[in-house]
Amino acid sequence: MSVPDAYRTVVSKRDSREFTADPIPEEVVRRILQAGRMAGSSRNSQPCRFILIRDRAQKEALAACCNSAMWAIEAPLVVAIAVQDGASDYDEGRAAQNMMVAAWAHGVASCPFTMHNAECARRVLGLPEGWRPGHGIAFGYPKSEESRHRGQPRLPLEELVHHERW
Repeated sequence: MSVPDAYRTVVSKRDSREFTADPIPEEVVRRILQAGRMAGSSRNSQPCRFILIRDRAQKEALAACCNSAMWAIEAPLVVAIAVQDGASDYDEGRAAQNMMVAAWAHGVASCPFTMHNAECARRVLGLPEGWRPGHGIAFGYPKSEESRHRGQPRLPLEELVHHERW
């Protein structure tokens, strides 16, 4: 039996902070967003909204709200996640991971970043009352094979898994 494509995509995905300038086709962008939309959420509350950012000046303004996201300016697409006040960070994480895995399935690399200065990000994104900035995700085609994997191995499964108790 062959390994399912979904599993292969999940276990091969790595974050990348180096992208080519090639634009991502709209159909691929739509699939990435659809994957985020379809993420489960507590009581089906659907507390996330997605703001697409392609304009360099807007990416620069958003990166200025972060401690270390200047690299994201070079990505052809940044998706900022807005989260409804009171919603779980877990729901945001599920949407973000869905989008990054869907992107990877289309050969698009990604890397999330934290919007450390929430007031700055709220202003840059124009968020209405009742919404807060979550995370941003930079998307783009990997600049090189090295940027796809960075050669950093994962810990062995046996070091991470415990049975019944630690």
